[in-house]
Parts: sequence; structure tokens; C-alpha cells
Amino acid sequence: MEPTIYEAMGGPEAVLALAEAWHERCLADPILAHPFEGGIHPQHTERLAAYWAEQLGGPTTYTESFGDYSEVVRVHSGNGPHPQMDGRAVAAFVLALDDVGIPSDPHLRFQLIAWFTWATAVLNHRWTAPEDVPSDLPLPSWDWEGTEGW
Repeated sequence: MEPTIYEAMGGPEAVLALAEAWHERCLADPILAHPFEGGIHPQHTERLAAYWAEQLGGPTTYTESFGDYSEVVRVHSGNGPHPQMDGRAVAAFVLALDDVGIPSDPHLRFQLIAWFTWATAVLNHRWTAPEDVPSDLPLPSWDWEGTEGW
């Protein structure tokens, strides 16, 4: 049986390190830091890592302990188009992969970058306002074949 993307990238330690490295890169970027200026949850990177892990085939810690996908989408909806920010977020993610030594296997890297690009677009731009987001959205998953509808 083929490992999940979560397993192939290194499991919980790797995902947490990636979330921390990406967040550090965001805070150091004048455009990406903007959404964090109002403050963040004290366990932001741990929650982010759990969210990423669950989407990539890891444990269901995020939805069992922290929240649901509808809540996450509401927080990120209603900010209008921001293609420059989205592009910079993806670029920071790609650099963070190297920062923490995620395996450089081309198939794994392709899937991680495709997932992050897709997740950024869907999370931020599918609904124009938080009140438009349905309350029962399942957390979408991403595997070696991508995700349904992509």
C-alpha cells in the first residue's frame, strides 16, 4: 500500500516544522504578514499543522479537536481577490519545503505544491462573504490523485 502524502513528507514532525517555517516566512513578508496583524490564535501553527495533516491523509485531529472546515473558510472569505498575496503564499510554501527538508521527490513535491495552490484558492475565493459559507462543509482531502473535481 502506498503511503499517504502526509506519511511520505515525514508525518507529524515534518508537517509541524513546515507549518512553522511557512508561518515565519509569511510574517517576514510585508504582504503576507498583513492578515496576521490583528493577532492570531496562540496555537496557530499547531492548528495549521493539524489542518494540513488531515487534508493530506494524516489523523483527523483538526476536525476532532479544533474546528471544522466551514469555520476555516469563513475566516478566510470576504477579503476580495488578492492574487499577489496568493502567489506569494505559494512561493513561501515552496521555500518552506526546503527550509525543513521535506523530501525532494518530484512526485511528492508536485502534489504538495498543487495541493497548496488549490487549497489557497478554494479557501480564500470560493465564497465572497463569510455568511455565504455553508455550515456543513466537509474538510476536503488531497491524495496522490489530487482531490475530487480538480
